[in-house]
Amino acid sequence: MRVRFDKNAEQTLEQNEIYIKDVQDINGKWKEIFKNDNPLHLEIGMGKGNFILNMAKEFPNINFIGMERNKTILAKAVKKIEKENIKNIRVMSNDAIELEEIFNENELDKIYLNFSDPWPKSKHYKRRLTYKDYLERYDYVLKQDALIEFKTDNQVLFEFTIMEICNTKRTMEYISLDLHNTNEFNIMTEYEEKFSKKGNRIYKLVWKNKR
Repeated sequence: MRVRFDKNAEQTLEQNEIYIKDVQDINGKWKEIFKNDNPLHLEIGMGKGNFILNMAKEFPNINFIGMERNKTILAKAVKKIEKENIKNIRVMSNDAIELEEIFNENELDKIYLNFSDPWPKSKHYKRRLTYKDYLERYDYVLKQDALIEFKTDNQVLFEFTIMEICNTKRTMEYISLDLHNTNEFNIMTEYEEKFSKKGNRIYKLVWKNKR
């Protein structure tokens, strides 16, 4: 469902301290921003924030960074996080293509890709966040042997991602063809809750950063 544009979204974001507006020269300074040396985990495409908010509650000794291009959606997430008074989250409205400008080499400890846009048209495959060019960006910003966790309900994107991982000789750590019928620890996104109730199968992959 299309989200109605919020003309006040940018103002909402800029008034909140967890929103990082200016990413100029921010790489290498994330520990200063959080004022601690805790691990840094990034969710690309955080939506309305359910996943990152609950992960931050579950793991208070990890710093979570959320990236969401749509400012209207991001503003909704920020309001939700603000109500919970969570201190180990920061968010930004940048694109994954900018990762190497926002983070230093080896700066991140983990990346989450939750229900990314599948870009179903074959001619758009290079836009998928699990295309090899993006995998290389993740390699740069992640520490050695760090993990990328990926969830989707789209079988085509799931199969495409497996092929990209195999073709680039990365190490697969975990694979599930039906995540919700396992005992695997799992915090759901809003999208995941909605579509799993409709009976959609949820796929998950975890692979190791290539170094």
